[in-house]
Amino acid sequence: MEIKALDVKKLREKTGAGMMDCKKALLEAEGDFKKAEKILKELGLAAAAKRGGRATKEGQIFSVIKDGKGVLLELSCETDFVAKNKEFVRLGEELSNLILEKENIGKESPEIDEKIKEAIGRIKENIELKRFKRLKADEKQFLVNYIHRAGDIGKIGVLLLFEVEDPSLKDNPRLKEVAFDMALHTAAYAPLFLSRDKVNPDYLKEQEEIFLKQAQNLGKPEKVLQGIVKGKINKHLSEICLMDQMFVKDQKLKVSQVLENLGKELNSRVNIADFLYFRLGEE
Repeated sequence: MEIKALDVKKLREKTGAGMMDCKKALLEAEGDFKKAEKILKELGLAAAAKRGGRATKEGQIFSVIKDGKGVLLELSCETDFVAKNKEFVRLGEELSNLILEKENIGKESPEIDEKIKEAIGRIKENIELKRFKRLKADEKQFLVNYIHRAGDIGKIGVLLLFEVEDPSLKDNPRLKEVAFDMALHTAAYAPLFLSRDKVNPDYLKEQEEIFLKQAQNLGKPEKVLQGIVKGKINKHLSEICLMDQMFVKDQKLKVSQVLENLGKELNSRVNIADFLYFRLGEE
């Protein structure tokens, strides 16, 4: 069968494998992109995914927190020139606030569509609301956000929902300091899941199959295969689960340990209940 050069390029961008290896994998998978990606991982030609996709489109990530509610939003456009445009930035902020105010509003709502069309008319470039997600805090929770910028453009955005046993501590300076550091950490380490118990079972099963195939390809004896797979899974989970990651400001401690220590310091349990991570152009 014929394999398109565009598909080979896309697979190479996502996996980092060589062009010929990508083409062979697509041929073996009969054009099935997901299957080809798995073949490359089994051969050890592509790393087990930490976060899929590569930044390919222009635009910005926006985040707003208001009245215990937060939103993370990606607005895309055609050029980085427009991404820096004041009108484009204003649109991103307006849409973020609108989505917070109207909890039931959807991506395809007439109100959102009208605002985007008006902006397109003024800016003269195609604009798309690519995605958004919300988080909401209760009386024992609070939200923290962070936008990582390259120049004037927000390329990565995170929104974290913290939980504190004693709600009177929500404005504690030390708690706020650590919470912001955790937001910086999340932007830098791009976790896929909050904790091991939150990992998608299908994702875990696929990774086990990949690691087993890798061990078999190395000719490892059958009696040690499961031990190798278990070790690889454990290492992989420590890289993709936020609570298991080594903290960016202290590589001797896991994120969970930093929060545990903070809880002892404040005499009140502190935890991350949920988080969102957006990277510009991510598929």
